Amino acid sequence: MKIKKGDKVKVLSGKDKGKTGTVLRALPKEEKIVVEGVAMMKRHTRAKMEGQSGRIVESERAIHVSNVAKVEK
Repeated sequence: MKIKKGDKVKVLSGKDKGKTGTVLRALPKEEKIVVEGVAMMKRHTRAKMEGQSGRIVESERAIHVSNVAKVEK
């Protein structure tokens, strides 16, 4: 993999096509990367204690390396 953590990339395909962001994590064995602000998913969490309410947490999903291109700084 030629893309590493901290690189600036542009998404070439998928629902986030055209977005740019920095690489937060690289997963070379799976050939995937996590890009800041791209491929967001929502996860519903249950209340931990009585009196608290559940919430929705948004986080980034990993996308395949072939769907991004490195952008020069």
